Amino acid sequence: MSSEDSEPTKTICPYCGVGCGIAIDREEGGDDVQFRPWGDAPVNEGRICIKGGAATQVVNHEDRLTKPLLKEDGEFREASWEEAFDRVVGELSRIREEHGPDAMGFYGSSKTMNEENYLLQKLARRYGTNNVDNCTRMCHASTVYALRTSLGAGAMTNSMADLEAAADVFWIQGANPGEQHPIANSQYFRQAVLEGATVIQVDPHANKTTRSFEIDETDRHMHLQLEPGTDIPLLNVVIKTILDNGWIDEQFIEERTEGFDQLQETLADFDAEAAAAECGVPIEDIELAAKKYATADNAAIFTGMGMSQHTCGVDNVQNEINLALITGNLGRPGTGVNPLRGQNNVQGTSDVGAMPNVLPGYQLVDDDEAREQVEDVWGFEVPAEPGLTNVEISHEAGTSIAGLYVMGENPVMSEPDANRVAERLQKLEFMVVQDIFMTETAEYADVILPATTWAERGGTVTNTDRRVQRMRGVGTIHEDTKHDLEIVSEVGTRLFGEDGDFAFDGPEEVFEELRQVCPIYHGMTYDALGEEGLHWPCYEEGDEGDPYLYADSFDTESGLGRIEGVRHQPPKETPDEEYPLVLTTARLEEHYNTGTMSRRSPRLNDQRPENFVDVHPNDAERYGIEDGDYVTITSRRGEIEVKAQVTEDIKEGVIWTTPHFAAASGNVLTNDVLDERAKIPEYKAAAAEIEVSVGSGSGDEDDTTDAEPADD
Repeated sequence: MSSEDSEPTKTICPYCGVGCGIAIDREEGGDDVQFRPWGDAPVNEGRICIKGGAATQVVNHEDRLTKPLLKEDGEFREASWEEAFDRVVGELSRIREEHGPDAMGFYGSSKTMNEENYLLQKLARRYGTNNVDNCTRMCHASTVYALRTSLGAGAMTNSMADLEAAADVFWIQGANPGEQHPIANSQYFRQAVLEGATVIQVDPHANKTTRSFEIDETDRHMHLQLEPGTDIPLLNVVIKTILDNGWIDEQFIEERTEGFDQLQETLADFDAEAAAAECGVPIEDIELAAKKYATADNAAIFTGMGMSQHTCGVDNVQNEINLALITGNLGRPGTGVNPLRGQNNVQGTSDVGAMPNVLPGYQLVDDDEAREQVEDVWGFEVPAEPGLTNVEISHEAGTSIAGLYVMGENPVMSEPDANRVAERLQKLEFMVVQDIFMTETAEYADVILPATTWAERGGTVTNTDRRVQRMRGVGTIHEDTKHDLEIVSEVGTRLFGEDGDFAFDGPEEVFEELRQVCPIYHGMTYDALGEEGLHWPCYEEGDEGDPYLYADSFDTESGLGRIEGVRHQPPKETPDEEYPLVLTTARLEEHYNTGTMSRRSPRLNDQRPENFVDVHPNDAERYGIEDGDYVTITSRRGEIEVKAQVTEDIKEGVIWTTPHFAAASGNVLTNDVLDERAKIPEYKAAAAEIEVSVGSGSGDEDDTTDAEPADD
């Protein structure tokens, strides 16, 4: 606890993946936690966005879960922790005995700490299943797959600092940092443009990123406003232009890549003019952008969910990798392929193995040597076959999946085709949810375990550029809540006994075990992390970590970067007579995923109290929609009612909305078809229809139960 005379506690903002440092304070004997600036924080140097400044408003919110809850006869009643643990352990034991371990699924959370996710995935594997996943599956699974397969690691290749200092061109595709990573955009990207860099933005939607680069006295900004789902043809025009003009790095291709001949063959008969027309972007603009990127001294690619959330998401990102490899823009400052992570610890949750196909450090579960090395530390056998992803677990709920353990996630809101998700969860034999608020998913639980918030406990998180940082807490506010680590540790100890290696004396002790099984974290200690943190990979104690990757070779089997030509794949659902519009979704600056925390913040909710849809003026005229009208959007999966915002920010024939608001979530409409390799859903393109509502009202203003990772 802090008093007026003591120093505030330095921690990390709980929202996006930039990893901004903030300070928090709690009066001695009081329950309110206050935000304080951390002026010399390593990532943001004291600057903070609207969400970070409002983060403490939800810590002691009146909606907090404060006691364990058990469902009996369809109603929740308060219970003791002893009762709750007995029920959880009893049901997990029963399901394993009756159905086998693969009948359970485990959801980690990108808003809990590395140590907590590490322990949860260890719990799943000790239980006997690899059915463990986290919400990176919903945002960057395809990015992780492509980067790991073609370069070696599923993360940003560079650091924000070296990119701001050295990049001459920022190629931002399918990402909106002005809205979703405001401090990265203002402190790194925009600052670089003011100092002479060029930004090429590729996005179907004009947004805050677009407007942030409309800087007086410079025209070093291009916005290629393509049709949703046409990223591959646009990049193929770029690559074809570079090949035809000889703007490649021949030495880099020869010495450090493989697959270039196949790329040339893929594009041998490519019709660039037809592809540009399909994208809806003048070919001259694409060719100019190609020249700017290819002829820069250092060019960096930033990629986001606009690229990854497609059934061709892996191929989308692979084409970005192709672009970087053929121009030699990898392995040095100011270059690379850099996914911008949307949640505070989505990078770390994946790093520590909370995924069905990898162990800590992205070691494949079906790699016998890697698995055996982990087993030697853990003292038990790990299943050799990859498990189900979170969406696959959801699809199987009530059939092959009988039980679900959910830590700080909310699939009813965060997964596509949300109505069906809720229906399937009701068919489970048992579900336990540990969280900080009563989420939409928690309503279907049999046991709810009240957790503490980000401000109350310590641990580590890993930001978007691989910086592992310590979070520090100000103490538990509600005495009958427990830290996520305490809860998972207790469940593991009760399931597997005192000798089951689930009893830890705090997060640092867990981190020490994590280091033994996670090579990229092996050189880190809590003392070494200090206040600055360290970038992974950090292999030995004393290493300072790598701000950029692949200086000498790639972490692939051959040591070479893999080039692979790809061809256009349209979205699985395209417009037709019944649903003539393309629906796409994205996030807002003022809110966070499905709003469990942000919608409970008065400051944030006042800014954006309800959902809306962007409609092009020509579509508005055709449908008789006026700006501010309430409209009903329908897809093959459901319907929502939202306010219309008539704007040229969106392309004609396309409508744009968000997933943040429970009363009108865009995920009621989105399509749950998956990328075959990464298993990520296609949030970014679905067929839809729109009409003016009759006698409608918002219905959102008083709703404060929207959800998504609450601990998230």
